[in-house]
Amino acid sequence: MAYVIGVDVGGTFTDAVLDDDAGTILAAKTPSTPPDYSRGVLDVLGLLADQLGRPLEDVLADTHHIAHGTTSSLNALVMGNVPPVGFLTTVGHRDSIYIMNVEGRYLGSSPHELQHVLGQTKTHGLLPKRHALEVRERIDRDGTVVVPLDEEHARQAIRTLLDDGLRAIAVSLLWSFRNPVHEQRLRELVHEIDPDVFVSLSSEVSPRIREFARNATTIMSTQIGPGLRDYLGTLEDGLRSRGLTGPLLVMQSNGGAVAARQAPATAISTVGSVLTGGVIGSVALGEQLGHRNIISTDVGGTTFLVGLIVDGEPVRETTTVINHHPVNVPTLKVHAIGSGGGAIAWLDAGGNLQIGPHSAQAVPGPACYDQGGTEPTNTDANLVLGILPERGLLGGRKPLSLEKAREAIRSRIADPLGLSVEDAAAAIYAVQNAQTGDLLRKTVVEAGHDPRDFVLYAFGGAGPAHCGAYAAEVGVGEVVVPLGQVASAFSAYGLASSDIVVAAELSDPAAMPLDPVQVEKNFAELETRVRESLERQGVQYTSVDTEREIDMRFSMQLAELAVPVPAGPVDEGVVAATGAAFEQRYADLFGAGTGFAAAGIQAITYRVRGTGVLPFSPRLPELAAAEDDGPEPIAHRPVNLANGAGFVDTPVYDYRTLRAGHVLQGPAVVEVPTTTVVVPASTTGTVDRLGNLTITPREETSR
Repeated sequence: MAYVIGVDVGGTFTDAVLDDDAGTILAAKTPSTPPDYSRGVLDVLGLLADQLGRPLEDVLADTHHIAHGTTSSLNALVMGNVPPVGFLTTVGHRDSIYIMNVEGRYLGSSPHELQHVLGQTKTHGLLPKRHALEVRERIDRDGTVVVPLDEEHARQAIRTLLDDGLRAIAVSLLWSFRNPVHEQRLRELVHEIDPDVFVSLSSEVSPRIREFARNATTIMSTQIGPGLRDYLGTLEDGLRSRGLTGPLLVMQSNGGAVAARQAPATAISTVGSVLTGGVIGSVALGEQLGHRNIISTDVGGTTFLVGLIVDGEPVRETTTVINHHPVNVPTLKVHAIGSGGGAIAWLDAGGNLQIGPHSAQAVPGPACYDQGGTEPTNTDANLVLGILPERGLLGGRKPLSLEKAREAIRSRIADPLGLSVEDAAAAIYAVQNAQTGDLLRKTVVEAGHDPRDFVLYAFGGAGPAHCGAYAAEVGVGEVVVPLGQVASAFSAYGLASSDIVVAAELSDPAAMPLDPVQVEKNFAELETRVRESLERQGVQYTSVDTEREIDMRFSMQLAELAVPVPAGPVDEGVVAATGAAFEQRYADLFGAGTGFAAAGIQAITYRVRGTGVLPFSPRLPELAAAEDDGPEPIAHRPVNLANGAGFVDTPVYDYRTLRAGHVLQGPAVVEVPTTTVVVPASTTGTVDRLGNLTITPREETSR
């Protein structure tokens, strides 16, 4: 028997899903263990082994591969918890990372922050100026060496950085994406002085035009590379010592995985790894259920994540923003806010109730965890409202204190607002649903889609408790909650479902009509790099698929759109069709007639994405059909869903008694060891053939 395991390391919980590709899917959840998250990974793998009734060593010996997603890289960047690094660039261009193309003032800011011009600053530099040094060299826009690298001057700069105690250096030279020879030589010079220093080259991390974005991406990749290398090394050593023979794979922002030993070299590609797991899982489940348009929502302990699947394909983007800096990383487009189950409820200076973005995380956790936390969270409110069982989470392994939850809400929210504890908890629940609904609206409606054309998938530890409410906020009529073992570990299921994906790109700006010979040459070079990279992963594939695209824009504009290019030879017809596809995509996104073709169209960056298809393809097993009218509730308890009805005596069901075809009339609560599902009043929950609970408005209500 061979297994594939997906592991999702979040800020609060660590989830794992195991699949044997023969219909068996198991899941486990355990608290994360900061600062050494590898302990939590080993803990959750041990729980999977216990379910199989086998020693962990035997399970790992029979594991084909482990796919791992982690928030450690992203959290390190967002919180600034990164080691000091050095930066080498072309003489005369050091200050580009401090000038920030002006955009450093506003990138990633909210609409409110954009309006507050006097509050915008550029104080969020990536490193102090004494760690940013210049080297004498120059390559022109065509890749021609104009000024050879002054190696003695470069050695002096390298020694200056190393003498200051730096153990990692980012190298980003002007026009190096056209000719990386000087960057490569600088790495050799660093390693001649000290072979253990971590070095990142922009020509490998981000071979794109635009100096500031390329510099920032390379520096941030260097900041997290050593930590990722050490963490993955510790984890892989622990797994190998316990019998793992297959590869440890690391999820990337682009929705695919790479071998752990390859990940640190382009560490920045892993920053959104956990964020994309749920989207990939939604694609896999959507194939089984026949859903092509899906809103993927994941409410974990710390964050609320939303991704879109349109016509069967996840929506992608080529650039993201972290701490006001542009990051050149092809990624699945996932929106996130700090509004998970552990999000802290607080009152602002005006006495308004706010939820998040700060989280109680795993330590100390919500007040009801009774681990020292004193601030009220969404989880505390759900316990007071009767949504969560008093006996606790994780099948009782995580006890909850109703007394501590009530005291936190009373002291921080209820008394200051003159409310009862119950009304304050209902307010927390309502505000949580409203702000998550706002993010759904931003993700779906502002992207030009009608929410009524989508099915919403809800997962994560807290997602099923809120999904009926936040789906109603935007008018989605069908909500699917994956039940069974993957209910709150769905992102880990997505990791287990992922294939190996690598991408290569290069910037070669030119105006339309493009030279077909040059276009084909660029793609041939990228495809060679992609296939070589796939071979280095050390994994056997059932097939290898490649996709090609070009980032294009109208002249005199900065906004670029990725346009697919079909496989096969490139001729004038293919070039013309690509230009037409760009114009159509622009019109679809920004409105008919908004383009300005008379200004001309430019191709900027070429990209090839290669997918190595793995022999495992986890699919949820069929559930036995119901032989009765419906399951009997295991209990009734008062539940308040903040809908104005107050506490209502509500039936509570055990998910293990549900069968395909069972129908639950809301209000109802379904308890799963790792989550709780709320079927709101005036809705119906129907169990499908895979055991998922589909929540829809009751017919008379929709009329």
